[in-house]
Order: sequence, then structure tokens, then C-alpha cells
Amino acid sequence: MDPSTLLWGILGIAATVYCTYLALSPPEWLKKALHLPHGITRSNSSEVLPPPPLPNQPWNIPLSPNTHFTGRVEILAELRKSLLSRQFAALTALHGLGGVGKTQTALQYVYLHRKDYRVIWWIRSEEPAQLALDYTSLAVKLDPSYESVKDQRELIPFVRNWLETHDGWLLVFDNVRQPEDLAGYRPTGGSGHVIVTSRHEDWSAYPASVEIPTFDRQKESIVFLLERMGIKDKADDKDKAAAAEIARELEDLPLALEHAAAYCCAVGCTLSHYLDLYRERRLRLLDEVPQPHGYPGTVLTTWNMAFTEAEKTPGAADLLRLAAFLAPDNIPLDLITGGIKHLPKALAAVAKNQVALDKAIAALKRLSLVQTADATFSIHRLVQLVLLDRMNKKAQKLWATAAVKVVSAAYPFDSDDVSTWDACKRLLPHATAAAEHAESLEVAPEAAGHIWNQCGLYVQGLANYVSAQEYYKRALCLHGKVFGTDHPEVAAIVNNLGLVLRALGDLPGARARFERALRIDERIYGPDHPEVATDVNNLGGVLWDLGDLPGARAHFERALRIGEATLGPDHHTVAIRVNNLGLVLRAMGDLPGARARFERALKIFEGILGENHPNVATLVNNLGSVLQDLGDLPGARAHYERALRIFRQYFDDSHPHVQTVLGNLQSLNSSPPPPER
Repeated sequence: MDPSTLLWGILGIAATVYCTYLALSPPEWLKKALHLPHGITRSNSSEVLPPPPLPNQPWNIPLSPNTHFTGRVEILAELRKSLLSRQFAALTALHGLGGVGKTQTALQYVYLHRKDYRVIWWIRSEEPAQLALDYTSLAVKLDPSYESVKDQRELIPFVRNWLETHDGWLLVFDNVRQPEDLAGYRPTGGSGHVIVTSRHEDWSAYPASVEIPTFDRQKESIVFLLERMGIKDKADDKDKAAAAEIARELEDLPLALEHAAAYCCAVGCTLSHYLDLYRERRLRLLDEVPQPHGYPGTVLTTWNMAFTEAEKTPGAADLLRLAAFLAPDNIPLDLITGGIKHLPKALAAVAKNQVALDKAIAALKRLSLVQTADATFSIHRLVQLVLLDRMNKKAQKLWATAAVKVVSAAYPFDSDDVSTWDACKRLLPHATAAAEHAESLEVAPEAAGHIWNQCGLYVQGLANYVSAQEYYKRALCLHGKVFGTDHPEVAAIVNNLGLVLRALGDLPGARARFERALRIDERIYGPDHPEVATDVNNLGGVLWDLGDLPGARAHFERALRIGEATLGPDHHTVAIRVNNLGLVLRAMGDLPGARARFERALKIFEGILGENHPNVATLVNNLGSVLQDLGDLPGARAHYERALRIFRQYFDDSHPHVQTVLGNLQSLNSSPPPPER
């Protein structure tokens, strides 16, 4: 099929793409009794007591060695190298998202290198009071005479001075909120080492920092789950596949993986069973497990502290709430600033002020709740789930409404036009995420409907017809409920669905949709309206596919007459109708008539779109086809090659347009030579 057949009526549809959604009932969490399969292997490991310190070694490590610690070989090596490369009071900060394994990595380092230090002291630093208590408790270990001293103003300088005048010591400041919290505690001299763990991202003022990423899927996540379950050496393919899927679902976050493994071990279920439960019940499952070995609390506890801290910076927590209803990765900041009128009042005020917005983003970065890059920010999916779980239904509806309206306003109206595809691509994941949330919560149906239709147009242009069909069906279902069955909004979606069904080869289904859209639009607009012409044109296209060439020609000619009368002779929609008429004339054997139509359509398109637009390539290809029919093989080859060059600027070789032109070029090699004249 010529690629132009995919263009029929596309441009004419864009004027009626706004649509409205009814929300679907939100799914309820499944409340099922847990049925455990028999024969499940539990981990044989038991609680490990901290080994005693070396003789006369001040030591207060509160956590046992993690017998399930997996991977991090390169990070541990980098940490060791960083600490040894500095002569005085070397400090290295381990920073990253909550639950990524910062504390466990520091703990592993302690046990690996405990013999390299005379003093090892662990300081819980999330709260100022706890930091001071743990720090000053070292004093009596260094000098028993300080046992009776309770004044921290005396103890803090004593400990700091001792460290600055001795070597062979290691301090671990765990869960530091911000670098400033170490003021007055961090030694500035001595030959010891300092490790800091923190969600705060910016440690640039200190000698070194190491970002802790999530696990590597193959080398760490899967290995960890299988070892934690005690089945590494006897795992079958099903176990390994389930481990890989759990790792993917939890995005390789070590703390979440520990939850999954701990749950399985606690209740005696397989990884496959856990995976099924997680997909049914998602976040609630993570909070049902007993405290994982070696961690300070559950996933919710880990992140709740950060959320509470975020509330202290205007707009920071609200940005997280909004982001919970978008896709997690690469949320454009201009999406926020461009949708101010749709935001709740407090966040709108922050979004209007670039300084305030920058402060809010900076606060979230410090807490490692978001990462930023190229004017976007990203949030972990599990952070989103925690946020959603913390909101009541009223709050969920508020933020879902804001998100879907912000994205709806930003999504390009002419999303079937290749010139908008960069923007469409950037917004597509956020658009679908926001629309799904709005649909589930039964809010903002008009905005959600607009999004589904626009996303359908975009993915249809990418030849992702299956997704486009899904988007249009969702839009059509909701439009019918909102507007009734005979509304122009319904006709627009019916028409779009017909185009996709035609591309998928469901010609009877496509014809039925086009005929339905035509009936609605003729009743509303009369027989000579541009919307009617769109329906007539598209119906002509499916009649062609069904082999009814006279019927197709009649419909194309009618659509062309309406277009020329209402839009003028040089409109891009008129060019599409001219092209389509040329196609049917060619099929009916009128090659000169077909050539004249293709040349006219090409001239219009080049004048509007330039010489390197994919729609221009379609016309160039079609003109090449009729030249081949006329025996002008060099002319045909030149046109096919030009069309191919243009298409490859936008599509890979698997795209139907490219495949069509490649097939046409191949056909030239088997064409008989033109007759002698």
C-alpha cells in the first residue's frame, strides 16, 4: 500500500480532537487470604550478633554484619581509595536515594576494615540531639575520667580535639541531613577517616563524595534475592525469572528488594507468589513485612522522614505530590511553570517565582527525593507510591486534577504533525500517567479525554496502531457517556478509530466507523462542511481498500469539492484530497490524470511544509510510482530515493513508510525495460 493512504484525512481531523473522559471506577485492593504453596525453602540464616571489638578498640557499631550484603565491590573500592588518598581527616560522603543502601555500604566497609583502625565510632545523625549524644559518648571510651561529665559543651570539643591529635580512627555519621549539621563535630586534623551517609546531594564543599546507585539488575538484584531466599544454588528458571521481574518492579532498590525477600522468608512463599501479590496489592505489601535485618525501619519510615523535611521548604512537598501523578522520569520543569493556572494556590505561587521554585527543587535534591538533569527532574517510582499512599482520597483527587490539566494544556494540539513530535515524545509518559490517574479517580474528564485523543494521534503517526486503538477506544467510551452518541466530539474519535482500524487491516470495522462519523457530522453540520469532507475522504479510502474504485473516486471528488470551496485551492487538506484522487485514478488506469494530481499535491505540500517533510516524501513516492507505470524508470528511481532520504530522517527502516519505498525501489530491479519508441 502506498504510504499516502496513511495520510487520508489526518490533517483534517486535528480541528476536532478535543475530547472528554468519564472516569472509570478505581480498582480496590484485593483482600485475599494468603495461601502458601508447600515446600518453600526459607533462608537458614539467623540473627547475627555484632562481633566483639578488637582489644581496647572503642567500638559502638549498632548493626550486625549483613550476611546478605551483595555487590557494591567497585563502590567499596572507590570508598577505600578516596579515604586513603587524603592525609588529614579524610571525609567521603555516600549519598543517594533513601533505601538505596548507603548505610549498608558504610557498614560493610566497617566490617571489612575493622582491623585497620584503633577507634571505630558510629554516630546516628538524623536528629541533632541524637548526633550530639552519640558523638559525646565516645569521650568516656577515650578517657574514662570523662564518665562523670554530662555537659556536651565540654565533651564535644574534647572528642574533636582528641581526634585531631591522633590517628587510626574512623567515624561514621549516618543519615546526615545536610553538611552544615557536621559543623563543630567534624575533625579538621588528624589522620583518621570520616564516612558520611546522606540523602543530601551536594557535598561539593567536602573533599570527596560517592553516589550510591540502585543495584545492577543481573549482577546484584537477582543474586541478592536468590541468596536472601537461600536458593541461589538450586534456583530454576522460574525462580530466576521471578527474581528479575521483582527487581524490575522495584527498580532494583536495595531496601525494597530486602522487603520482598524478607516477606518471602517470613511467610514461606516463593518469589513468583510474592510477585503476584505485589502486583495485586502494590505498596501495602511493603509495609506488612517485619523490619528487615540490619535496616532502621520500613520503606515508609525511610521516606517519611524526608517527606517531613520537604514540607519545611515552600512548594517542595507539593512538587512531590504533583509528580506522584506523572511519569517518574524526566518531568519537565517548564511543564510546571507553563501550567500555573491549573496548580493549587500554594504551588502556583512558588511556580511563579523562579527563585522559590529553584529552592524547592534544591530542597528535594538535598533529600535525594528527586534527581535533576537538563531542566527536568525525576522521582523514583516507589517514592511516588509512598506519596500516593500518604494522601487521602480528597488530596489524591486534588493533585490528579492538577496534573492532568497541566499536561492537557501542554500537549500539542496538532500531535499528528511531525513538527510537534519532540514535544509529544517528551510529554507522552506524563500524559498517559496523568490521564490514567484522573480516570481512576473520576476527575477532570475533559482534560483526560483530550490527552487520550492527542496521544492516540501521536502514536498513530509513529505507526503504533495497537496503542492508538487502545487510546481511541478509551476516549470513545468516555465521550459517549459524557456527550451522548450523536455529538461531534464522538464523531471525531469514531473517525480517528476508523483510521487506526483501517491501518490494522480491519476494513469492515473501519468502514462502519467512517459511516457512523459521517452520519453524525452531516446531521449536525449539513452536507458541505469541512468535518463532513473529512469523513467522506476517509470513507473513500476504505472503499478503495475494499476494491470499490468507483465508490472511492466519487467520495474523493466530493471531499475535494468541499475542501476547495471552504478552504481554498492551496490548503494542505486540499492537497491530501488531490493526492487521494490521484491514487484512485492511477488504480483505474488513468496515469496522466494521476500524474497531474500528484504533481499538484506535491507543489502545495512543498510550499507549506518545505522539501524535507514526511508528507512531502509521501507525495514524492506516489509520483515515483506513476512515473514507473509510465515507463520512466530513471525518474521513478530518483523520486523513490528522494522519498527514502526524507523518511529516514524521521523513521527507522522498520516503519511502514520506509518499507513501502524500499519495496518500490526493489520493484525497479525487476521491471522490464521501457518499450522502444
